[in-house]
Amino acid sequence: MTHSPPTAQPFDAAQAIRLAQETFDIEAAAVLGLRSRVEGAEDGAFVRAVRLVLAVQGRVVVMGMGKSGHVGRKIAATLASTGTPALFVHPAEASHGDLGMVTASDVVLAISNSGEVAELTVILPVIRRLGVPLIALTGGAQSTLALHADVVLNSAVEREACPLNLAPTASTTAQLAFGDALAVAVLDARGFKPEDFARSHPGGALGRKLLTHVRDVMRSGDSLPRVRPDTSFSALMRAMSDKRLGMAVVEESDNRIARVFPDRDLRRLVESGADLRDRTAESVMHVSPRAIRQEALAVDAAELMEQHGITSVLVADAAGVLQGIVHIGDLMRAKVI
Repeated sequence: MTHSPPTAQPFDAAQAIRLAQETFDIEAAAVLGLRSRVEGAEDGAFVRAVRLVLAVQGRVVVMGMGKSGHVGRKIAATLASTGTPALFVHPAEASHGDLGMVTASDVVLAISNSGEVAELTVILPVIRRLGVPLIALTGGAQSTLALHADVVLNSAVEREACPLNLAPTASTTAQLAFGDALAVAVLDARGFKPEDFARSHPGGALGRKLLTHVRDVMRSGDSLPRVRPDTSFSALMRAMSDKRLGMAVVEESDNRIARVFPDRDLRRLVESGADLRDRTAESVMHVSPRAIRQEALAVDAAELMEQHGITSVLVADAAGVLQGIVHIGDLMRAKVI
């Protein structure tokens, strides 16, 4: 016997808007209802769950079926990206060999709204025999899952946002929120910093900003427009033109930076009508060049450029010896800005 799809009804825009707003209200209430469940004594369920995750020597193994499984994958990814090694194991596959991924040094976070899903409950006794701590994220406080758990995080909701009160909607939102709350509490307790986050996100914009150093993007060696104080003005101009950095660096005999001559100063001299034929680098160089260390982040060089309205920053060591130059174009190519 075949079943035909339900007959489509005329679309009611007002009804769609009403249901959307009702969904937001129901799911917001479901999340806000979790707040009271983490209040109270420091030995409450949420705090004990955080302590278990902090103490784990292995990984957090997240399990869940159906929509709870999709939520579990997201929670595992959030934990892993915020300093807590985690992975998702499908309960059905666990019954056929994947339970070998779970070790005695792990902690299991099992997710099920009812707490009675068969694929999960069948492996609970095995998890207990392994001696692995079990955290249950469930709406069934007296369910099989809850009774096997060391810690129960109650994610029960009053109703689903689905008008039939069937499709997991508010319940999965509550699960996601509980997972985020757990991850946030753990990362704060670990002292997790933006630099740590960047290390697990090297391909993202934040990773580039926090992992790219000045030494990675600076120009050095023969690409630098270096001159001495007694360099003629014509030779100074050739150095600026050849290297295309909008400046020339005037160095002392020991290679320490003396000053710089930027192209904006050149424009001022030309506009003033000054006779430049007999001038030297020393007579036209700028007083106070901006410099940064090569160990600094490239984003710091970008901020220095923005603060002072310049397009290049010198890179020098502690003794003031020139090591390189960072140009705004270099930062753009590296996608730091």
